[in-house]
Amino acid sequence: MDKVRVLLVDDHTVVRRGLRKILESTPEIEVVGEVGDGAQALTAATSLHPDVVLMDISLPGLNGIEATRRITATTPGTQVLMLSMHADEQYVRQSIGAGAKGYLLKDADDQDLVSAVLAVRKGETYFSGTLARTVIGEGGRAPDVLSPREREVLALICSGRTNREVAEALGLSVNTIETHRKHIIDKLDLHSTAELVRYAIRHGMAS
Repeated sequence: MDKVRVLLVDDHTVVRRGLRKILESTPEIEVVGEVGDGAQALTAATSLHPDVVLMDISLPGLNGIEATRRITATTPGTQVLMLSMHADEQYVRQSIGAGAKGYLLKDADDQDLVSAVLAVRKGETYFSGTLARTVIGEGGRAPDVLSPREREVLALICSGRTNREVAEALGLSVNTIETHRKHIIDKLDLHSTAELVRYAIRHGMAS
């Protein structure tokens, strides 16, 4: 399988160095470049055609949101994942509007970072758990926070089936279903099956 090719965009060299170390410790990921501002990000994305751009918001000159807008418009096949210290709803929604597939806070742990990069490479969305409710909005339309498989699992859980019954229905192992369930809970920042059911009903994912 080809490695996921990542471009790092952050104006702090020490941050880029740390991100590179984390990502390159994963066999599936290769860092193909790193730059320190939005204008350089546009040039690098055009020349390198990375699978994923890991983009900071606060950049000198062209900010990360505008750089994301231009990259997604001019470089098909490249996904952008925002990595920021800002948890404000305004930044999250502007990033999504610019075409970002995910938004991760800089206090995320190493595994969250790797999972987010791999998810957006596949065209899925990924948000820090604390941001999921901001993105979804109470009573609003749910965006594609969950993958298609996670939606299937959630719908079956909400129908009252056990993990084993869900596994049998989908032809998967019980361990795989338990992993999906954990990812769903983490992505949506929920804490019980009851909250999962309420979420699914509110967004038309359960009868």
